[in-house]
Amino acid sequence: MDEQPARRLRHEDYTIGWICALPMELAAAQDMLDEEHQSLPQNAADSNVYVLGRIGGHNVVIACLPVGQIGTNAAASVAAQMQLAFSSVRLGLIVGIGGGVPSTADLRLGDVVVSHPFKDHGGVVFLKAIATLKANNLRERVGFLHSLSKLAQYPRFARDKAGPDDLYHVTYNHEGGPDDCQKCRKECVVRRQPRGEHVVVHYGTIASGNQVMRDAKERDKVSTKLGGVLCFEMEAAGLMNSFPCLVVRGICDYADSHKNKSWQPYAAGTAAAYAKELLLLVPPAKTHHPTHTSGKKRLA
Repeated sequence: MDEQPARRLRHEDYTIGWICALPMELAAAQDMLDEEHQSLPQNAADSNVYVLGRIGGHNVVIACLPVGQIGTNAAASVAAQMQLAFSSVRLGLIVGIGGGVPSTADLRLGDVVVSHPFKDHGGVVFLKAIATLKANNLRERVGFLHSLSKLAQYPRFARDKAGPDDLYHVTYNHEGGPDDCQKCRKECVVRRQPRGEHVVVHYGTIASGNQVMRDAKERDKVSTKLGGVLCFEMEAAGLMNSFPCLVVRGICDYADSHKNKSWQPYAAGTAAAYAKELLLLVPPAKTHHPTHTSGKKRLA
């Protein structure tokens, strides 16, 4: 039986904006779509690459930062162009990887950290969905594991390809090459209670900046100064004023000198799967679209 051709919608039909920084995060986001849509005409001045589709009752536009460009400025540019092209976007998500702060909570690689919504922009809608997710988690009804299992069919996103989850003492710095910790001393690994392979979702503060955090002492110092940070990332600070949104990060390292890329695909997958579960609990936007008479747009 022949597959049905992808649908083509209008720019104004898309109400959810999803931004990611890396091609790997984009791939994970695409696999969360229940349906992928045809691309739409694009202004010559718009350098974004968009992926369009549907998650539950929401039409979602996904944009990724240009290859090789990371940080708050690049993210702000992508968000601004998205808002001009898709003026009906009412809720925003930044979804991807981040470095965890194990001194703040019992974070493990692959866990998900979620920021609280910024002020009133999307706050009521997202907070209701988050409350439901928290209740479901307490009842051990973790729906995003089903979405995560879809990614596991691709070897790159499988958890067993990520390697060991070793947390080293704060005072012990990495030895050897940048790709793994094979030369690091195992006696310097922190002994922690085994947890198994289930993913835990943490809610709290995510710190954002233009520099990668890769020093354990500095990580803990900054976290303490800011009142207890769960995660460090590099895009959200450039978006919060112009593109208020929820930040969802999968923990791929511990923001220390042992940072490498082995856990990035799996962590990108856990973040994307959580974001999908969240959207499935958010009521879809109304089908009619009001005319925007102002040059400025505010997300509900």
